[in-house]
Amino acid sequence: MKRVSITLLLSLTIAAAFAQKRPVVTSWDDVRKFVENDTTTPATRPRIKSYESVITKDFTTQTGLFTVHRAHDTVYFEIPDSLLNRDIMVINRLGKGPGGTGQYAGEELDEKTIFFEKGPDSSIFIRYDLVISEADSGNAIYKAVVSSNLNPMVATFPVLTYGKDKKSYVIDVSRFLKEKNFINSIKGNSALGKSVNTGVMKDFYIGYIHTYPINVEIDITKNMESKAATGSSPEPTTVETHTSFIALPKIPMQRRYFDPRVGYFADYYFAYGDKQQHTDKREFILRWRLEPKDEDIQRYKKGELVEPKNPIVIYIDPSAPKQWRPYLIQGINDWQKAFETAGFKNAIIGREWPENDTTMHTDDARYSMLNYFPSEIENAYGPNVHDPRSGEIVQTHIGWYHNVMSLLHNWYMIQAAAIDPRARKARFDDELMGQLIRFVSSHEVGHTLGLRHNFGSSSQTPVDSLRSRSWLRTHGHTASIMDYARFNYVAQPEDHLTPDEIFPHIGEYDRWAIEWGYKSSFAPNAEEDKKIAGKWIVDNTSQNPRLWFGDGETRKFDPRCQTEDLGDDAAKASAYGINNLKRILPHLREWTREDGDLGENLTTAYKTLSDQYFRYMGHVLKYVAGVYYDIHTDYQPGPAVRPVPKARQIEALSFFDTQLFTTPLWLMDSSIVNRIALPTEPNIVEDVQVRVLNSLLDVSRLNKLLADQKQFGSRESLSPVTYMTILHHDIWRELKTNTPVIDDYRRNLQKSYWASIVALASGHDEVSLETDVSSLVKADIYQLRQDIDQAIPRTRDQMTLLHLKDLQFRIKDLVEHHNN
Repeated sequence: MKRVSITLLLSLTIAAAFAQKRPVVTSWDDVRKFVENDTTTPATRPRIKSYESVITKDFTTQTGLFTVHRAHDTVYFEIPDSLLNRDIMVINRLGKGPGGTGQYAGEELDEKTIFFEKGPDSSIFIRYDLVISEADSGNAIYKAVVSSNLNPMVATFPVLTYGKDKKSYVIDVSRFLKEKNFINSIKGNSALGKSVNTGVMKDFYIGYIHTYPINVEIDITKNMESKAATGSSPEPTTVETHTSFIALPKIPMQRRYFDPRVGYFADYYFAYGDKQQHTDKREFILRWRLEPKDEDIQRYKKGELVEPKNPIVIYIDPSAPKQWRPYLIQGINDWQKAFETAGFKNAIIGREWPENDTTMHTDDARYSMLNYFPSEIENAYGPNVHDPRSGEIVQTHIGWYHNVMSLLHNWYMIQAAAIDPRARKARFDDELMGQLIRFVSSHEVGHTLGLRHNFGSSSQTPVDSLRSRSWLRTHGHTASIMDYARFNYVAQPEDHLTPDEIFPHIGEYDRWAIEWGYKSSFAPNAEEDKKIAGKWIVDNTSQNPRLWFGDGETRKFDPRCQTEDLGDDAAKASAYGINNLKRILPHLREWTREDGDLGENLTTAYKTLSDQYFRYMGHVLKYVAGVYYDIHTDYQPGPAVRPVPKARQIEALSFFDTQLFTTPLWLMDSSIVNRIALPTEPNIVEDVQVRVLNSLLDVSRLNKLLADQKQFGSRESLSPVTYMTILHHDIWRELKTNTPVIDDYRRNLQKSYWASIVALASGHDEVSLETDVSSLVKADIYQLRQDIDQAIPRTRDQMTLLHLKDLQFRIKDLVEHHNN
């Protein structure tokens, strides 16, 4: 199949654009004959000068992907004939920039795919290559695809002279390099683009230009205006950018088509053919090109481990602190075992940058890097740059923010301090912090290999197995490091786990995903490869449920696909987690103490603990009115969509009653709270209680319960009537006691319940009025009125009595208002 977007014939392009007024040239012999026989005047066609008169002794020449001649501010590109119509990726990165923008040296600013094209009248065009649509040249529709997908021309250069061997073109790019175009492009949605006015670029200065066999590197400094400036004169902002021209392979790597049952990043195109009855959107995964050496192919096919032709090598930024470099490298090398499942040994290698090697430059696009950023941001990320034709990853620049260590410290203290004494410090030992860094390094490297998050992976581990040393030694606490599973907060002190059983590791799913994405099928084309790769999925996942990919980023309704959770039962896992929070909280002052600290450590730790508690509530909340979704092929039995079992939803409501609606006073430890909060500040307990209750009584959740019952029946799904009955009982249970006494937290909770009921009863939108939600709510109001009327005569506590009479008046007012 021919790619329309890059293989448009030159003769076709020129004939269409110039109606055959100029001869079509397709080779250097044609060029020579055309020049010899040309009778047009110099005014029509620029005079081609001799090579020696253009490239004088004043120029410095560098050879590489294309030759660069430079004399001060004059820069010529010499484009070889062999490079015409060859796809070249142009990547712009920040070399140096202003502080406070959130963008750091090494981060990408923009990228484009271009190609050089020979134009008429001795000119060279640059076009974007937009990979959008494809058609086989043997199909009639091919002509329409060609006409509808003309790649845009972005620059035209007159040829100054031909190369000495008459197989190259010299063009003047001096002005072009100092203009706003794809070389100086900064995406508006980038952090830098949001901080500076990219429409204003001036004072350009071309720094260095380096040439290499497959790439050319150009450094350009320019001034822009800061968007943050105030007044009539915007502040100037100086930015140094680095542009890489990287030649993409002449023959694109064979695609592997995307399958939603394995979590890979993907690109796509639209395929057209005469025999279609609908347009075919074809998605293909992003992956590095790993191939056995020619002499090892037969060994590879027999299942022997072989080294790839070109292993993946990632260098560590020399700006990274030396004590962390070994752990960053370990995180990279941890993937070597995964690649062995695909038949390759030593397929990925992490290395320190050879700082004393003058032949290597960190800006050389042939090298992939882990860039270390001096930033307060608590994060890291793993991007990649890929060939848009095939999905082949050609480069990565992992972003590592210095302050990610703060995030790791807080996570580990709150999730693991109950079972790991090493976590009970304001400052961790280097070994512990190093292992935490290694874990994040492995996760981000997974992204650079093409893997997406697998938020469903942790749901395939039974909760009780998270306390079993034998299970954890074999399987780990989650099957994928690409999950946001973090650390084993389910384990209890009496389980006596080792640190290795607390950390996430590259697991069964990760090894399987690498095998599926990188193992060669030796199929003759992508269509045959798709059949083979599809069979691999069926053969492997049907035997091991831990290989399941839970896409929590596009199917957020499935409660198995959540972030930060563990195990197959959120209520049970969260209860264990809360037990550990109760153990940790009383020690926070001791464990966060540090010389010179004025309470910031304690404040941060308490907030992290409170957030963890709220996170547990959120995990369980997803089960209520939730549904499971599994991708099924046509021949697989059973439904693809099914409700969360009724019993599990009732367990979720019981969890809220025990862990939240029964006031968790342990969270309000006075020895902690009185040191960090004023009485007028939001109360964490009240805040969480109200937020969860409002969500449970949200009209969309009630309608989901109604929809579940309608589709699945009352035997499988939780009845909305049962749901409201349980929730009503849990919130108003004091009304059934002999002498009701309701504390201030519960009074606030009950008032919030009433406010939610009023909002539902007063709703005028179709969602509220055209379903049984209104009937459920009115029934609850009448039941509540009866309960309060009966409880008031038995009430002796003064504030409880005032509270109930207030609610009695509100109910009467609402009922009378509706009746009128």
